[in-house]
Amino acid sequence: MTPTPMTTTPDALLALRAMTPQTGVPGTTATADPRDPADAAAPGAVGRTAGPRIPAARSGADPAVRIPAQGGPAGADPTGTADAAPADGDTSGAPAPHDPCAHGFLPERPPVRSMIGTWTRLDAMAREAAVAPDRATALDVVGRADRAEELTALRQRVSRLSPRNAEAAAMRVAVIAVSCGWSALDPQAPAAREVANEAFLELWAAIAHRIDHDQFVALPTLALHNWAPERKPRRHIPIDQLARTEQLVPIVRWAPEGQPLSRLDRLMLAATRLEAHGIWLFRLADTLAGRAPDDSSTPTALRRLVRIQHALRAQLHSEAAELASAPATDQQRAVLGALAEQGALEPPVLQAADAVLGIGGRRLGEGRRQHLRRHLPAQHRAWLSAMDRHCAPVRTLAHRGGPDAAVYREAQESLIALRRTYTALVQTAAAPTPGPLPEAA
Repeated sequence: MTPTPMTTTPDALLALRAMTPQTGVPGTTATADPRDPADAAAPGAVGRTAGPRIPAARSGADPAVRIPAQGGPAGADPTGTADAAPADGDTSGAPAPHDPCAHGFLPERPPVRSMIGTWTRLDAMAREAAVAPDRATALDVVGRADRAEELTALRQRVSRLSPRNAEAAAMRVAVIAVSCGWSALDPQAPAAREVANEAFLELWAAIAHRIDHDQFVALPTLALHNWAPERKPRRHIPIDQLARTEQLVPIVRWAPEGQPLSRLDRLMLAATRLEAHGIWLFRLADTLAGRAPDDSSTPTALRRLVRIQHALRAQLHSEAAELASAPATDQQRAVLGALAEQGALEPPVLQAADAVLGIGGRRLGEGRRQHLRRHLPAQHRAWLSAMDRHCAPVRTLAHRGGPDAAVYREAQESLIALRRTYTALVQTAAAPTPGPLPEAA
């Protein structure tokens, strides 16, 4: 297996190091306040944004905004090996409220790397479908599993999955669905049965019900739940720091074992690292929520937002060369094309920046913004909607003059440039290559 190095340009490092390790906001420090129930309950509370605390009524810190935990306690095994494959009957890991500033939209703990029991068949199916040379081969993988009644057996066990393993199963279902060309289907729609395998649709719908998310066949599931550190860290570190500092490898590879990672593999890992580097953007969004446009702290936060977005852009530039030189197949380009067609390739961190600055809503219309968000879990959509509301006062700077308005427009322009850089990366991943994947040595 070819390792995927964690590459960050010097400019990106300089910008990111300017942010303190505890808060991610330049020039600030913060510690959890044991008297504050929110700090006491939130994993990674030490990483909260410093400065004046925003009352819940102003920042949108209501139950609808808090993102429920994805698994067990934050101090548990950081690589997920302890419960990476619990028994089918494991129902532990009940959600607990926490702040998205702790780790953005990344899962609270590393994704489940291995599944056991009957679910090993789903894992094997996903791996076969991902490396299939064409859709017909991927369809045959599903057909064989249906004839062996494996899909029915999995469907009967969905209710026994723990929340964390349900997300792991969803990622594998998403890989199969896009490989078969079914990414745009509603698994519960009657018309879908005329196109896709009925037993697979039933499994898909059951998992969608289990995770309370029926639009999960998209980049957030395919990228943010399909990575693992190449080696086990020596100590527990926050999930965003783990994804930034460790070499990452895909759990389900889009390239055969023994061959270099494909462009699609590298694009998905780049999206994961982008989310990890963008954690400070979530914290600044929370800082700006409810702030008046003439508040003295508003332009300072906007300048920091510009610095973060420049650092994220530099990070994407550092990924471009390796991604361009990686191999690709027509099938992988078809997967990217299908996801792009349904608007399922927008990274969540860019949607968070958009919720603060309002670029997407003004440029594409509110309907388009909700179209992009439908691929995120409900708790993430709720947080973005709250940012829409509570950052509205800051967005009035767009219609004003003066230095504060100029800083706001600079933040908007930096987000537009970041989006263009990401779009260029996707286009590079989808570009034709001279030949197929090279033969394994």
